[in-house]
Amino acid sequence: MRSGRLFVWFQYVLPQHALSRLVLRATRARAPWFKNWLIRGFLKLYAIDMSEAVQPDPLGYGSFNEFFTRALKPGVRAVATGPREIACPVDGTISEAGKIEGASLLQAKGRHYSLEELLASRGWAKDFEGGTFATIYLAPFNYHRIHMPLRARLLETVYVPGRLFSVNAATASLVPRLFARNERVLTLFDSAFGEFSLILVGALNVGSIATVWAGDITPAPRRVATVLPPQDVSLDKGAELGRFNMGSTVILLFQKDRARWHAELRAGAPVRLGQSLGELA
Repeated sequence: MRSGRLFVWFQYVLPQHALSRLVLRATRARAPWFKNWLIRGFLKLYAIDMSEAVQPDPLGYGSFNEFFTRALKPGVRAVATGPREIACPVDGTISEAGKIEGASLLQAKGRHYSLEELLASRGWAKDFEGGTFATIYLAPFNYHRIHMPLRARLLETVYVPGRLFSVNAATASLVPRLFARNERVLTLFDSAFGEFSLILVGALNVGSIATVWAGDITPAPRRVATVLPPQDVSLDKGAELGRFNMGSTVILLFQKDRARWHAELRAGAPVRLGQSLGELA
């Protein structure tokens, strides 16, 4: 616990955005010697199954970022096909999942934050009161593209400025209102089962957050809350929605009485892209 508190304290004093911009530049550098040095160092730290990737040669990528956000071979992840099944949008680990108690979400044991804060006081925040949520942490070794949990039409995309704390378990247990404080991108969708929101939360060293319809949204040229221009976008279940550069977190929100998670979906459970997380009503 002491080392965790020291790690959190260190994050408070770090120039978080400047550091993340430096990471962005480094991970997109295309000098072969430099990007290969980064990739080899990463592979010494983490066991990555490159046989799943379209390009299985880690040094065959033009930059570290291209390696990190590598595409998977078609069929490597089976997507839940039932019309009422909610497909997991990412590879990762469940941080917390359950009911939204009124307008309050569980961050970690003993810590909560509000829907209004998370959703930056958007008018549709109240629509998720009493609903269902799942928070999924993506570690650096996970696949870092984000996919659709069901077929839906995009209603709104919002950039929300904020800090860039780490989103690992230690930080989540110690930093109050972590996910409502960090920089994030809000997406709101309409589906045959009502509206849902998928929130892409930035973190320390996350160089960028991108969507397939808007490209890179972060780092933003001006750190002010911004509703992005509306776009006519509909995506099928399992289709790519966006991606992170480096590890982070996604939060999935459903309206009241719309979703029921499977019993095994609890804090600490590993999840894989496409697996069934629960059922829709």
